[in-house]
Amino acid sequence: MKKKIVIVGASGHAKVIIDILKSQGSYDIVGCTNVTGTGGQIEGTPIIGNDAVLPLLLEQGVKHAFIAIGNNKIRMAMFDELVQIGFGFVNAISPFAYVSQSARLGSGIAIMPGVVINADSKIEDNVIINTGATIDHDNLIASHSHIAPGCNLAGNVTVEKGAFVGTGAKIIPNVRIGKWSIVGAGSVVIRNVENYTKVFGVPAKT
Repeated sequence: MKKKIVIVGASGHAKVIIDILKSQGSYDIVGCTNVTGTGGQIEGTPIIGNDAVLPLLLEQGVKHAFIAIGNNKIRMAMFDELVQIGFGFVNAISPFAYVSQSARLGSGIAIMPGVVINADSKIEDNVIINTGATIDHDNLIASHSHIAPGCNLAGNVTVEKGAFVGTGAKIIPNVRIGKWSIVGAGSVVIRNVENYTKVFGVPAKT
């Protein structure tokens, strides 16, 4: 029997998540929520209300959710709220991604088409690994982070909680990206980035 699931969010990011979950074939998507609770449908999936409907859905037997929101802080807050309510989470893993058998995955993770996650990397809860990003061996991508499309992370990279690595950024081996930091699009990171810091450029600087 397919698991019933609700998608929290109805943006372009939600379109990709819906497409991936449909391709996995294991879920019955009952609908999406958005801020206003209005709208028709997205990728053939109805918008069924705002987040106030979530406790009712849980009572009706919808036990699983996926948070399709790009903003890391909003996604974290919603993840914590749904945990408290009692929802479980699933992973949306594209069939066109490669995930090593030795990689360790949390829950509520988005792994988009073209992603490569190599041996012994760990992806924690509520992370987005976006289209075409590569995560080499022994990486740690901490909870609520977002690795944007086309990023390349070499081996033994650590991306701390809530960090954002922008489109096309490259990170050399053994570098740490501090929590809630931002790496600008197209940047090349060759040294550690402190917590709550924004870096950009080639090489990346504050």
